[in-house]
Amino acid sequence: MSRPAPSRRTLLSAAGVAALGAAATVAGWDTAARAWAAEPGADIVRLPPLDGMVTLQGAVPERFRGDFGHLVSAAPRAVLRPGSVRDVQQVVAFARRHRIPVAVNGQSGDLAQVGEAGLESHSSYGQANPRGGIAIDARGLSEIVSVRPGRAVVEAGVTWAQVVDAGLAAGWVPPCLTDYLHLSVGGTLSVGGIGGGVQRHGLQTDQVLELDVVTGAGELVTASPTRNRDLFEAVLAGGGQAGIIVRATLALVPVRERAHVFSLYYDDLDTYLTDQEKVMADGRFDLQVGDVERSTDGTRWRYKAELVAFADAGQTVDREALLAGLRPAADGVSVVEQSRREYAFRVDAFAGYLRATGFWGLPKPWLSVFLPASTARVFMAEAAEVLTAQDLGAGLLLFYPYRREQVRTPLAVLPDSDIGWHFDLLAFPGPGADTAAMLERNRRLYDRAVRLGGKRYLIGAVPGMTGTDWQRHYGGLWERVVRAKHRYDPAGILTPGQGIHTP
Repeated sequence: MSRPAPSRRTLLSAAGVAALGAAATVAGWDTAARAWAAEPGADIVRLPPLDGMVTLQGAVPERFRGDFGHLVSAAPRAVLRPGSVRDVQQVVAFARRHRIPVAVNGQSGDLAQVGEAGLESHSSYGQANPRGGIAIDARGLSEIVSVRPGRAVVEAGVTWAQVVDAGLAAGWVPPCLTDYLHLSVGGTLSVGGIGGGVQRHGLQTDQVLELDVVTGAGELVTASPTRNRDLFEAVLAGGGQAGIIVRATLALVPVRERAHVFSLYYDDLDTYLTDQEKVMADGRFDLQVGDVERSTDGTRWRYKAELVAFADAGQTVDREALLAGLRPAADGVSVVEQSRREYAFRVDAFAGYLRATGFWGLPKPWLSVFLPASTARVFMAEAAEVLTAQDLGAGLLLFYPYRREQVRTPLAVLPDSDIGWHFDLLAFPGPGADTAAMLERNRRLYDRAVRLGGKRYLIGAVPGMTGTDWQRHYGGLWERVVRAKHRYDPAGILTPGQGIHTP
């Protein structure tokens, strides 16, 4: 019997594995040594036939050992480059039987700029590390299945940059985007996905219409708000604990072609807080973020509101009306007009600068928390006293409000407050920075945030998280989180790097 010709997916997967170098493929699992083996043997349980390939960790690049944060390093025993969703099912079912940890590695980045070798997981504290188990290379699932009015169907390894470009070509775009777009869809949906559209649209997880999920038992399940809802809600912002997202159907909104970007600078924290909440309350802008910067003379912090009004091509916006009642510093207003794509990809130039100057590859002790509006000022003022220009390095500190009612994802844990603030320390310290001290600082700031009613975002580096910390984080949702883990990942193999269910 003649063998059928390989599929395009299989060929692409083989090409991806070739890019890893001369990789030793895995024959199976040595039950005696509890290790992967390249050759068959008496104690070797063979892997099932796959469309892609599993390679031994010794042959794969460093990018599977660490992650974007460069704070945690632990090589997986093997890497799966899937050639199909079926591969993910087969490997997860195999891993469950043999109690092998599994985690998806988003392998994010602008492939055209950095090449295969420059891709990396964008977890920042080992969250996507399988702790000696098997890493699933999400780039093996990177097909945009369809884009049509109001929705896009994509595989989990597709980046938001790819979604945006495909959507713009069709006149549609996701309503909420992260600032940096070269992140995998599956990765951000596993933690929440926040950006300047949160005030109107919630998180990226709030824009998901349907998911295909491989559970920790290796079962492929379609889930939505009306079908297998329990799994749907356990996976979105679930930190990879209940299942692996392999495909998502995303809501899209019509594109307005021009972005009018207002940058308002403040020297006074109270005025900044008041104006940001005023802007959010009356909804005068389409997107709203903000950050904290050092003043030009380096002596103090300044607060910047970045506010965006969209318009159709050839139309203008009423700048005077949009700025009415706001009180930035006398020299603190600038306005630029950009195309929608220019604004969406605005961070690319900054990322290029960080790579060119060497900051990108250095340790990055990020911290991301949510605070109730009632204590946001206290926390920000205290953080401003603690943080230095050296702590920030070449990075930035985001600080902007959101409305709790717009976030409908149950496991996106937020403070019990109608209005909250997102504090996101995206530090890029320079060479020789004392990252151990910075991690201790993160822990102190996190503990202070919790005392002030705050919650953490699942990205970022908070050392020493205990079971008690996680129970306190989830509060009344904790039993639901535990039930979902037991139901959908009964062997407890999925995404151990999050540490949520570590004893």
